[in-house]
Amino acid sequence: MEPINSIQLAAILAIPVLFAITAHEAAHGWAANRLGDPTALRLGRVTFNPLKHIDALGTLVVPILTLMLAGFLFGWAKPVPVDWRNLRAPRRDMALVALAGPGANLVMALFWGLVVTLSLGLGDQWPWLTAPLLLMGAAGVLINVLLMVLNLFPLPPLDGGRILTALLPPRLAIGFARIEPFGLVLLVLLLVFGLLGAVLWPAMMAVISLLPGGDAAMAIVLDRFGRSG
Repeated sequence: MEPINSIQLAAILAIPVLFAITAHEAAHGWAANRLGDPTALRLGRVTFNPLKHIDALGTLVVPILTLMLAGFLFGWAKPVPVDWRNLRAPRRDMALVALAGPGANLVMALFWGLVVTLSLGLGDQWPWLTAPLLLMGAAGVLINVLLMVLNLFPLPPLDGGRILTALLPPRLAIGFARIEPFGLVLLVLLLVFGLLGAVLWPAMMAVISLLPGGDAAMAIVLDRFGRSG
């Protein structure tokens, strides 16, 4: 199979990336509203409209630069505002709100895995349709599993850090939460030195292997995206 160029890669990744981010952030707002805090709903953040969640730097500039210069995708969206004072059981509910984002990415990964399975099932009947769907589905599986596993990493301000903060005894939770202002810097350092990938990659492979179409999606990603340029 011929490798794809950077423009084709960007076109294939656009929809999976935007909706992975959108579903993740909307799920936070939806969960918060269900648990008593309507802040995100009132601000129009419980929506699948990507424009409501895009951060110009984190969603557009940084991902494009890291993809073009370093060959990996890294970025962020506008955080969904949650007022913990409105939650019925703040510590428990903050953990549930945090968990909703990775949970939405798991659902999206399942959806894209089914797209891969369907595209393979159709074979060469409609190549103009199945070929791009197959590539998009494979990208969607990888992106959503990456977002899910990355966000579950126990480091604030990631969702995993917020979940761990809610589970720790109050005194330890207060100390652990103080890491948050430095969390992004620590995350980048872990990424640069390869420690983050060493933890996330096995977890990602384990999740992908359990998804419908997961193994096929991974093979497509390694074959096509791995040789793009």
